Amino acid sequence: MPRLLRPLLRGTTYTRLLHLWVPMLMESVWLFIDMSKPWVPALVLVPVGLLPAVRTGEGVQARLLLTPGEREPGISEAPSGTWRDRLRTVLWLEVRWVFGIAASFATVWLPVIAVELARCAWGRAPSGVPVLDLLPPDRGWALLTPLPLLVLYGVVVGLGELITLLARRLLGPSAAERLTALEERTEQLLERTRIARELHDSIGHALTVAVVQAGAARAAGDPEFTDRALDAIEETGRAALADLERVLGVLREAERPASARPTLADAGRLLESARASGAKVDAEVTGPVGTVPGPVSREGYRILQEALTNVLRHAGAVPVRVRVAVGDGTLALEVRNPLPDPITGPGRGSGLRGIRERAALLGGTARTGPQEGDWEVRAELPIS
Repeated sequence: MPRLLRPLLRGTTYTRLLHLWVPMLMESVWLFIDMSKPWVPALVLVPVGLLPAVRTGEGVQARLLLTPGEREPGISEAPSGTWRDRLRTVLWLEVRWVFGIAASFATVWLPVIAVELARCAWGRAPSGVPVLDLLPPDRGWALLTPLPLLVLYGVVVGLGELITLLARRLLGPSAAERLTALEERTEQLLERTRIARELHDSIGHALTVAVVQAGAARAAGDPEFTDRALDAIEETGRAALADLERVLGVLREAERPASARPTLADAGRLLESARASGAKVDAEVTGPVGTVPGPVSREGYRILQEALTNVLRHAGAVPVRVRVAVGDGTLALEVRNPLPDPITGPGRGSGLRGIRERAALLGGTARTGPQEGDWEVRAELPIS
């Protein structure tokens, strides 16, 4: 029994009943005008349902009253974009009108019938219900008194469930809307992946520089060198904190422009940071780097950052050759450093995999691995 009565304790049951009552407002107004033609409002709903904005209004009502609190109710709030959506809206309005009449009749007359049956059971003549006027007073009618209330319970709960099911079918997203939602979800996942990469690249680079600098200062035992190392650690830490704040800002504010992210124009600080960590960086930039499109320049910066981080982390203070070239519709990045120990294979670390994925997302290529006794990271990104 408690399980049977549970729908009566849910607010959704009553919001759905309210949703069924709303169309009867127009019907009631019309009945004051002409009671001989109660079907006229159903005809008026046909041209009304063809209006694109009507589907938006019906979707908002359905989400608020039929599926309150659900994050993904499967009901669209977009206007009708095709004739199929408009016809679905017309069908929805007609079904809602029919269900509204049924709900209004049940919620008005079934309680009246229960009251009249109780009156008959108490020996009083019924009044107001023509069919029950023919029933003789008898105590036995008390056994039937709960029956209209049980029917009312079934009608209210059943119609509420059925109208919600039909709303998901008739007001649900169209194929084009589902495709758009899927694309938006894909973009969100790609954005999360990009943010994870940026955190890995930026924070990993800063920690690597700090560890290398601290180790070098301890080994040198020179106060002047220690001061320089601490300055480098402080500068790198500040840059990492700025990157962290920016990335967290992207998480907090999805509409924040991407133009605030570092580009190849800011690559000088990467090179200076690597030099301050002991690496002998030989950098050469050719071509108009400032004309590289923003997305390509930003990803190129991250690729360069990850490559230098790997040099400091795995090879230490070694000579590094950096080449950045712009020409023939391509941005070419190359970072080479001698290998302290023979290594075979292209490298399977998350940072190297991120380099290859960044290049692939832009339609370019990236190669990481041993090359003529050196470790080479080479990426080619199209810019046109």
